[in-house]
Amino acid sequence: MTQATVLAIDQGTTGTTALLFDSHGRVVGRGYRTIRQYYPRPGFVEHDPAEIWRSVLAAVHQARRGRAGPLAAIGITNQRETTILWDRATGAPLHRAIVWQDRRTAPDCDRLRRAGHLSQVRRTTGLVLDPYFSATKLAWLLRHVPGAAARARAGRIAFGTVDAWLIWNLTRGRVHATDPTNASRTLLLNLTTRDWDDRMLRLFGIPRGILPDIRPSAGSFGRTAGAGPIPAGVPIAGVAGDQQAALFGQGAVRPGAMKVTYGTGAFLLLQTGSRPVRSRAGLLTTMACGPAGGPAYALEGSVFIAGAAVQWLRDEMQLLTTAAESETLARSVPDTAGVCVVPAFTGLGAPYWDAAARGTITGLTRGAGRAHLVRATLEAIAHQVADVVAAMGRDLRRPIRSLLVDGGACANDFLMQFQADILHARLDRPRLVETTAAGAAYLAGLGVGLWKPADLARLRRRDRLFRPAMGPAHRRVLRAGWATAVARARSLG
Repeated sequence: MTQATVLAIDQGTTGTTALLFDSHGRVVGRGYRTIRQYYPRPGFVEHDPAEIWRSVLAAVHQARRGRAGPLAAIGITNQRETTILWDRATGAPLHRAIVWQDRRTAPDCDRLRRAGHLSQVRRTTGLVLDPYFSATKLAWLLRHVPGAAARARAGRIAFGTVDAWLIWNLTRGRVHATDPTNASRTLLLNLTTRDWDDRMLRLFGIPRGILPDIRPSAGSFGRTAGAGPIPAGVPIAGVAGDQQAALFGQGAVRPGAMKVTYGTGAFLLLQTGSRPVRSRAGLLTTMACGPAGGPAYALEGSVFIAGAAVQWLRDEMQLLTTAAESETLARSVPDTAGVCVVPAFTGLGAPYWDAAARGTITGLTRGAGRAHLVRATLEAIAHQVADVVAAMGRDLRRPIRSLLVDGGACANDFLMQFQADILHARLDRPRLVETTAAGAAYLAGLGVGLWKPADLARLRRRDRLFRPAMGPAHRRVLRAGWATAVARARSLG
């Protein structure tokens, strides 16, 4: 008899991954489909919700090809904050999805800050007033889509982040739900009550009736109705936003555990346990998952552009044929020849929260070439992460000397070694760097009783440990040069 598997759907910013896991946590099937990025105006970033759903079906079809066995459960993880509105009767999207990177609502955030709402927002939600989060995107859609506000008040439309959109489609509209980790990225969740907050709903003008139910990350989100390669009757039993899923997939479920995921952006999460910790250093307080998938809390630092900077070198600048080529080029020169890249293409995230900052290249001379620019871009990813790690150290009042790492860009050994050097910390890379999908699978397996919490600790396997080798004087020089470049990037806003 063919063994049942757990399907993890990882819907990301640039594409959708589907992985099949067996009962030992091994990947036995894999599929991937890209999705198109839309940039209708400067600062606007959009996706087609219908294409997102099609990409899921295509990726699952590829992952299950040649495997006719049953699915024990489905876990979903997703790009967070990305905002979708759809018609409850037809399931048709009202507008393209507004992606987490989108900056169109920066003036709205500025207006709310000037009106004195920042402290209340931080106290209630753990977040800051920034276009990154869902609430101002949702308010923009209600203002700009003809008839949307009236239909929202009448309860005829639904809002969701990508997880809720996928659950709706998987169940053919029977379930409209999200989990605490995704809800905590909307600016609408009260971190203490773990429910939608009426004051935040009034502040942003959001009718409660369009919001999804909030259900435990490891629990019941209904059963599939049957769609293409996904049969009917499969329990959807695990849901978490991508960064919280990666934290869970790394086994970082106890207070003090910390990971950084290198994807389109770079995201650092520090597990803080059963009570929210308020940052004094520009970090966010957010929901996470405890050992059994129940609610927990974390501190988070978000770097908006990480792997996307390498994509920029490849696609827009045409300095690379493949992203993997960046490592070879970076190693071909001894340093950046004084070049510093600040990839603030969509502003700067933690710990600066400067939506007006813009990308800059400093230190160019006639001797600077392609390899120097590529190396400077990789080093910029590590410097941005180091800024967030320093902020976490200030909150903890101790230096951080060890990190779990994952995500596609952590396969770049040059980047990982430079990161260890610039942090003066050890980096622990697992064999399976797709810990985001693994976390979704583990939550789903817990949700249906396939695994127990104690089983999950045995599933993570180390690939390599990176140890710092850079001297303190050189580190200080590089960090000072980065700080100067960041100041120049912020001066352009």
